[in-house]
Amino acid sequence: MKTCLPHIILILAAVLTTGCRDRDGHTLYHGQELRAGDVVLRCGSGMTSRAVRMADGGGCYSHVGIAVDSSGVMMIVHAVPDEHDGAGDVDRVKMDAPEVFFSSMRTSNGRIMRHADSIVARSAAEVALRIYRKGVLFDHDYDTEDTTRMYCSELVEHAYREAAGLSITDSARHDVSLPVFTFRGVILPSDFTSSRHLCTLCAF
Repeated sequence: MKTCLPHIILILAAVLTTGCRDRDGHTLYHGQELRAGDVVLRCGSGMTSRAVRMADGGGCYSHVGIAVDSSGVMMIVHAVPDEHDGAGDVDRVKMDAPEVFFSSMRTSNGRIMRHADSIVARSAAEVALRIYRKGVLFDHDYDTEDTTRMYCSELVEHAYREAAGLSITDSARHDVSLPVFTFRGVILPSDFTSSRHLCTLCAF
């Protein structure tokens, strides 16, 4: 399945007629307040992002990350494919500035959500930061049960579960069937937007 995924994504992208098209190189993030543990979502503009939105029933978002405090600077930790920082880089858990995460080269809209318990949120952010520092690779099999590799939704769910024994998505899981492939027990971006544990601070 892993070796077939790029071809699958190309097929899916060809059948989709809508997507995020704002690619002027600016950022949608303009200093909105971020705290450690905030859940951030975006609608990506790439082929993989379009496939995620198709799997999520045309949902507004295709990617999710978590805000962390990196030596006093707010950053976003997220697991993402096809965003390499140079030759030889691999698909992995990354850490980007909010301006980069919400760059209009990568997204057309975004959302910032917050957990009511700041202690739990900070603990989840610390878990995510440790995962980033370990260099965990991206999970192209979307296997939520295997945390040696992670996809974006799995990373955020795992961070909160490890921090406080909390399923921030209320253990929502989905079997995703699209042309030529099926994944079982997947966590989707819409599971965060509908979470009773999170409130929306802003959408842009």
